[in-house]
Amino acid sequence: MRKMEFKMERPGLLEVGQKITVTEGVLPSNYYYTIDPSLAMSANIPFRNRLKSKEGVVADIVENARGFYVTAEFDEPEVKD
Repeated sequence: MRKMEFKMERPGLLEVGQKITVTEGVLPSNYYYTIDPSLAMSANIPFRNRLKSKEGVVADIVENARGFYVTAEFDEPEVKD
C-alpha cells in the first residue's frame, strides 16, 4: 500500500475508512493531488513518484498546530526515495 498525506483546511470533511478519488494537477516539475471535490491537497510530488491510482481510502486524520492532515492509502507499491 502506498500512503500519501493531504492537507485539509476544516475538520469533518472526510472520515477514516471513506473511499476517495483524487485529481492530478501538473506543475512545471511536479504533480500534486486533490481529494475530490477539493477537500484536501497533497504536497508537490516529483514526476518520478507519480501516483498511478486515482482511488484510495482514508487511513487516518490528524490535527496538529498547523491544521488537519489526512493520510490516504492507495493500492500500489510504496514509493522509495
